[in-house]
Amino acid sequence: MTMTPDQRRISLAHRDRLLPGDRADEAGLRARLWLIRLLIVVATLLGANYLVWRYAASINWAFWPIALALLAAETYSFIDTCLFSLTMWRYRPRGEPPAPRGDETVDIFITCYNEPIELVRETVRAALAITFPHRTYVLDDGRSPEMRAMAMAEGAGYIVRTEEWSGHDYHAKAGNVNNALFQTDGEFLLILDADQVPKPAILDRTLGYFHDPRVAFVQTPQWFKNVPPGDPFGSQAPLFYGPIQQGKDGWNAAFFCGSNAILRREALMQSGVVGYARGLDRRVRRALAISGRVLRQADQRLSPTQRARFQPTIRELQQAIRDAREDLGAGQPLQEVTWRFQRRAEQAARAVVVQDLAAIRDELADLPGLDPGMALEQRLSDLLDDEFALSALARRESSPLAAIETVRALLMAVDVDRADEAIPIMPVATISVTEDMATAMQLHSLGWRSVFHHEILAEGLAPEDLRTALQQRLRWAQGTVQVMLRDNPLLKRGLAPVQRLMYFATMWSYLSGFVAVVYLVAPVLYLFFGWLPVKAYSSEFFLRLVPYLVANQLLFIVVGWGIPTWRGQQYSLALFPLWIRATTSAVANVVFKRKLGFVVTPKTRQAGASFRLIVPQLVVMAALVAAVIYGLARLALGLANDRLSITVNVAWALYDLVMLSAIIGAALYEPPASSELELLADGALTAATEHGRHGAGLR
Repeated sequence: MTMTPDQRRISLAHRDRLLPGDRADEAGLRARLWLIRLLIVVATLLGANYLVWRYAASINWAFWPIALALLAAETYSFIDTCLFSLTMWRYRPRGEPPAPRGDETVDIFITCYNEPIELVRETVRAALAITFPHRTYVLDDGRSPEMRAMAMAEGAGYIVRTEEWSGHDYHAKAGNVNNALFQTDGEFLLILDADQVPKPAILDRTLGYFHDPRVAFVQTPQWFKNVPPGDPFGSQAPLFYGPIQQGKDGWNAAFFCGSNAILRREALMQSGVVGYARGLDRRVRRALAISGRVLRQADQRLSPTQRARFQPTIRELQQAIRDAREDLGAGQPLQEVTWRFQRRAEQAARAVVVQDLAAIRDELADLPGLDPGMALEQRLSDLLDDEFALSALARRESSPLAAIETVRALLMAVDVDRADEAIPIMPVATISVTEDMATAMQLHSLGWRSVFHHEILAEGLAPEDLRTALQQRLRWAQGTVQVMLRDNPLLKRGLAPVQRLMYFATMWSYLSGFVAVVYLVAPVLYLFFGWLPVKAYSSEFFLRLVPYLVANQLLFIVVGWGIPTWRGQQYSLALFPLWIRATTSAVANVVFKRKLGFVVTPKTRQAGASFRLIVPQLVVMAALVAAVIYGLARLALGLANDRLSITVNVAWALYDLVMLSAIIGAALYEPPASSELELLADGALTAATEHGRHGAGLR
């Protein structure tokens, strides 16, 4: 497509803004990809060789608890390596993007909930300054009069929840966006968090990818301008918003990350409609399954005298359930299937009522003290005053009418209009607090494509205190585990096999907290108690382990060349209590229906000491330090029988301490008094009101 002069100018101006790895020539990129693939093969083969040997010949059964725990941890790590390797096999830097058509219609959504007015104002002004024609809306879940006044004054649209949402689950940010979708009509949507300030060319640099009619969304990196040197909280994620997303992009599995993304409205609406239909299908099938159990129980409770009378009716309803399931499997409309079943249930219930009335009439005629010639209504009236007769009738064998009515009610309860929700169709997924991942997975399962464009086109604000950083990561992890439990990608229909693994790889990574405990405890147990998980630290052990570790680290270095990844590696281990809490709380929410508290990431620094937040890490570090001192003392005093084992475990413990040290630096960090977050907060016209308890949810 021919570029206009303005588009060519924008393209040339941004060519040098492409992130490292995207500016290389085609030959250089090809060479790097083949080097990555070579290292993947080597690391995978060496890892498999080591792990097979560990299972076959190295388990120290004398200390089986730690031996098996360590073997399980190593198996987890090897699977993690395989998933990372698979991701990077199709590493795909896209380079220069295509130009847009020029006639696309775009709505920009800025989601907010009780953020400082001036913070949102900066984002609004930047959005209005985007060069490509568009409309800008502030989606305010705080319903703040001051926010409304600011949006109106700046010339942006202002959207709050409609009355339909009253009394219903707000679904946090997902609900905020879904509400706005039905009040706007742009062909494409740019979604921004309240603190993500876009560059003027963000649409010029991304809309061109939608020339492919199957592209559902284009994700760009989330980058934070207020991160201090050393990145004490590990806020930047250059490995994820770089090689990992580029690797997933190669498999058509790049993630939608909630902000700094452009989405096609058509794709979202199709996702919502299909999600609605599938949810309705699940509810009908569940109702049929429960109905089958109810009828089986009713059949088992029939007495010998009832069996001849009522069993044919029960058999007829059981056949109706089988017919309904077959009709659903054949793709017949849900409304027709449920209507036919309900009619058959009504007919069965009517037949039972007729039989019941006849039986009751006969029994009333035989009850002593009642005149047989009296009208039925009068006999029933007298019966209510006759305790003896009433008790006699109450002892009669019950019919299966209650079971049939329960079955009919189950199908009637399948609500096509979704009265439990504010709107029946939810284009953005609401099954998790990480609505972005769930939505992307649904879009991919429907055959839509995604793009990751590796260029910083918006700048955000990262947390400036440990408490806020931990809240943010906890929500990410909880939401990811929720998706795994509610819509497991390995079982989700429509996804390609590798797409399933791309989603599962991210979900799998959040289970690492339990593995980290093993890696942290193992050297302590040996240095204090002599619990050795392997039979011996022999040459055979090191000849298998060391090459595997070296190849694995070389792969990581080549993949992350030019990217600061050390802080991320530290936090992958140092945040083990948070990963464990995220997993257990998500399981409690999904399995046991315990409420999962939603915390909007604060946009101002939270005061207070941070050491209370890292007590588990401090306890582990104290144990590691004590174990190292004890082990070295034994070496110095000549009390150790196995110097090699002590040396290995002391080195292991020191490595753990270096990894955990990141959390100490984060707890001690104090930002400059004039940090950007504080300046924006101090300059706010007024704090947003507390109206509404369900937020938009920012990151």
